[in-house]
Amino acid sequence: MATEIKVEIIQRQTVKPSSPTPHHLRNYKLSILDQMAVQTYIPILLFYPNAADATSNNVMATNERCQHLMQSLAKTLTHFYPLAGRIKGGAVIECNDDGAEFVEARVKCSLSEIFEHPDAEMLRRFLPVEPESREAGTGTLLLVQVNLFECGGMAIGFSISHKFGDAATLNTFINCWTATAHDQSNMLMLPKFGAAALFSPLNFSNSEPLPSVEVKKEKLMTRRFVFDASKIAALQSKVTSSVVPKPTRVEAASALIWKCKIEASARSSSNMLGTSLIRPSVFSHTVNMRKMAVPALPENLVGNLVDFSTTNYSHSGENTTVIDLKGLVAKIRGGLEETKERYAAVVVFDSNEAGEKMKWYINLLKNDGIDKFICSSWCRFPFYEADFGWGKPSWVSYVAVALENVTVLTDKRDGNGIEAWVTLSQENMALFESNKELLAYASLNPRVTN
Repeated sequence: MATEIKVEIIQRQTVKPSSPTPHHLRNYKLSILDQMAVQTYIPILLFYPNAADATSNNVMATNERCQHLMQSLAKTLTHFYPLAGRIKGGAVIECNDDGAEFVEARVKCSLSEIFEHPDAEMLRRFLPVEPESREAGTGTLLLVQVNLFECGGMAIGFSISHKFGDAATLNTFINCWTATAHDQSNMLMLPKFGAAALFSPLNFSNSEPLPSVEVKKEKLMTRRFVFDASKIAALQSKVTSSVVPKPTRVEAASALIWKCKIEASARSSSNMLGTSLIRPSVFSHTVNMRKMAVPALPENLVGNLVDFSTTNYSHSGENTTVIDLKGLVAKIRGGLEETKERYAAVVVFDSNEAGEKMKWYINLLKNDGIDKFICSSWCRFPFYEADFGWGKPSWVSYVAVALENVTVLTDKRDGNGIEAWVTLSQENMALFESNKELLAYASLNPRVTN
């Protein structure tokens, strides 16, 4: 399907802040956490149905929408002025108003065709840049692509440099843009800057640079699994225990995905321990440091305020039949509780210690004797509230970055179900996607429904 659908770029334009950035704001410091962030773009797609009936007025309405988006983006960039700048020397964004990129594209199909069975590779074509592009660390920090469908529908693709911020930062930016588009200054949640003052950057010019996370597109496969609200509730009920009497949706879904990944790895041809024997694994959940910090940090504080809650499963060499789903939930909950306790005890953040921890973690990722699984939850971010003036999105989709063994969880539109975007090696994915226990709770790439 990815090759059948034609996406034609109509034009590319540079959008600069509507007011020049003041001289005293021209140098925006990155924090140590920004410096350590993987050099990719964070991608998201917001799909909007045709708000009007299919009439000849749609062409004018579409042009007006694009102009409205560009003008409101220029105003938004006066608040998010670093996004119109460029990173210099790995520690500073030079806020020179070079601008963001705004792309218009025409798609030769209807939204309903996309929604039938969304293809991970096809969705990439609605983004203005490949998520893995190294430009994320050297070039344009924000790119937007407005995709116009034959039915009058629209998909807005956002690519924001991970060096500038995380998913919470992306959410704050979209909230700011939609409020600006409505001229709702009373609803405007302006970004807060200053993370570098809390998490001091390090000077790597005279020291060994941080090792980088490997991005590789070859031999990876991404699949979308959808947990409906009723299935999530049943799964939560199944994994309830005295240790975790009230597991969250994310804990329940994460534990099942982890279990099925362990089983797929055990059955893969690369398992040197033998067929169906467990390889040791580490499971890392991203956590929002804004909520973990004591006292809590503002939700609109911009930057990469993300840490990892890490736990392990070390029944190496045993048969996969011993894996206890309730036990995995307890491990995930335990890791999160340990992370909370660690932040409660922090008085002053130690950037050198954070740098050493990151080196340890990346070296762990490179250890072929241990399986590493990462899960990032975007649930509860209100992306489905993003209304630019023609209603809320009918579907919000993550677009997978080529990082092996990474899962990203997003809300279904009802706010109760979960969509899981899972990236694995091709062999492991074939084993994972046929797991009967997984398919008892999750559907493999069903049609997008309201």
